[in-house]
Amino acid sequence: MIATSRYSLRKAASQLTRAASATFPSPSPSSSPSSSSSSLPSRSYSTTPPLNDRIVIAVGGNALQRRGERLTIENMLKAAADMAPTIASLAKEHELVLTHGNGPQVGELALERSAATFDVLGAESMGQIGYVLAQALSSAGCHSAPIICQVVVDPQHEAFRDPSKFVGPIYGAKEATALSQSLGWVMKPDGEYFRRVVPSPPPQEILQIDAIRTLLENSPDLLPIACGGGGIPVSRIPSNPQTLTGVEAVIDKDRCGAKLANELDADGYIILTDGGGIWQNFGKPDAREMQLATPEYLLGTKAGKNFPGSMGPKIQAAIDFVHDSKRPGAWAAIGDLKDAAKIFDNEEGTLIKEDV
Repeated sequence: MIATSRYSLRKAASQLTRAASATFPSPSPSSSPSSSSSSLPSRSYSTTPPLNDRIVIAVGGNALQRRGERLTIENMLKAAADMAPTIASLAKEHELVLTHGNGPQVGELALERSAATFDVLGAESMGQIGYVLAQALSSAGCHSAPIICQVVVDPQHEAFRDPSKFVGPIYGAKEATALSQSLGWVMKPDGEYFRRVVPSPPPQEILQIDAIRTLLENSPDLLPIACGGGGIPVSRIPSNPQTLTGVEAVIDKDRCGAKLANELDADGYIILTDGGGIWQNFGKPDAREMQLATPEYLLGTKAGKNFPGSMGPKIQAAIDFVHDSKRPGAWAAIGDLKDAAKIFDNEEGTLIKEDV
């Protein structure tokens, strides 16, 4: 279902915090860990008490390069500087993990280095964007730790037969046809233009998840930046599973972000875009941004099905997080980067919850 009234995540987080405090009082020296009867997953912290809630925020690669702008380091630094104060402000109130896309950036690197494979290019873009974000966040008073993350995928997945992940810049129809014929690229429409698409298999295993969790629990003043660009795609050698090999693909950062959020036992998952939340009747005169929606409603209406390379994966990732979460009241939200602070009060964007 959908709802017409806005819902305050700050109020809900406060209620959950109070409920958790009532259910799990601070242990006395004589209390036994085995005396807890709750099934709520526990978190351990070595120094300071936890903040209100744990949230994974996914920022699209396009958010660091608005349409119509050239993809340059200068423009990326400017976009990151514009974004950083909002993220830094949220980090003061919430326990955050930041992830990011890399579609425009990895595609640009592929143009510059045609001989390099996408696992290597993904690692390069992860380092590049991680540096840009870390610099901007530091200037805003928020210290961060970018982590190079490898993510296991199935190299036999059907995604390799139907590439869907947009990478690189936009092209006109004639240029796209020429590139397809000369370089063998698969090109698909992206709005009124065309872009290159590459395989995007689902993430199976985040290899650095323990390192990310350790940072959260032992270094509360550091904001982890993890699984950038969906992580570096790798697969295990069947005859020797501990041996990894790179895979020619780009993992969707929203799907990987949902898996990251669930594995970190996050309370919420926010996907920030350059185009707002989920729109009902998109493209029609009565179109409006949905305020609240349940996963069942979104699945039933096939929301985003007409946009398999953009909004579709974001909606599915939000649904996956809410469905798979073990946290009571888990929620996801999709909204514009510039409205990030307002998403918490449900003033902007679309909130996805089971109990709307």
